[in-house]
Amino acid sequence: MSNLLGAREIRELATALDLRPTKKRGQNFVIDPNTVERIVRLAELPAGCRVLEIGPGLGSLTLALLEAEHEVVAVEIEPQLAQQLPITVAAHLPELASRLTVIEADALSVTSVPSEVTALVANLPYNISVPVLLHFLELFPNIERMLVMVQKEVADRLASGPGNRVYGTPSVKARWFGEVELVGTVGRSVFWPEPNIDSGLVRVVRTAPPVCAAPREYVFSVVDAAFSQRRKTLRGALAQFAGGPDRSETALRSAGIDPGARGETLTVVEFARLAEALMQA
Repeated sequence: MSNLLGAREIRELATALDLRPTKKRGQNFVIDPNTVERIVRLAELPAGCRVLEIGPGLGSLTLALLEAEHEVVAVEIEPQLAQQLPITVAAHLPELASRLTVIEADALSVTSVPSEVTALVANLPYNISVPVLLHFLELFPNIERMLVMVQKEVADRLASGPGNRVYGTPSVKARWFGEVELVGTVGRSVFWPEPNIDSGLVRVVRTAPPVCAAPREYVFSVVDAAFSQRRKTLRGALAQFAGGPDRSETALRSAGIDPGARGETLTVVEFARLAEALMQA
């Protein structure tokens, strides 16, 4: 028996569990062993790392992480899948079964993880990928690096820089926490059921946030306001937030930013500087 799950094993396991993948849960299971091995390789994890996996599903990526001699803390919302995962691991990698811990929970409700966890690697459910990514970046500074598989368009948005047409709120917020890079693409044929779009692999390596007197929550509110009306200049887009267009222009000029610029041209450092100016306006 192979240590990793292929298409036949995935379908047989789903049949045995009477499991029907749902769009509501964003369930698309990886059926290609080469893909999960590639994900682990691109994560560039330190040896023996303790890894958090979100939405392990039937265990394809879990097995690849364990086979690479990492410890895995898996967060799974579906009780049936959470209960099955240790059984699958014991069947395929019995000598490594003790390295797996399963937490049955909604990822967005998780407020504590073992302090030894220093990485997150996951095939994130498409419908909540960005909220989950930001949730764990915000709450767990001990997580130093991430490798997530998300919809290609989401991956492009996360990894894009200022001036790119898809640069937006997720791009800026992710960069508050670290360096963000698109490190690969994944075709739709490696999933079951097959989605309607390809996926992208995004790596985040945590760095210190910008030096800023304004709280992160306030900076993020400024980012939200700046992108809420993308066609407007920052002077107009921030008018309501700042208490009027004149106040927003004053803050922009104080921050050294052209009031006629748009949000998609600003770096995360410039947003931090703008937030400081708005707090003082």
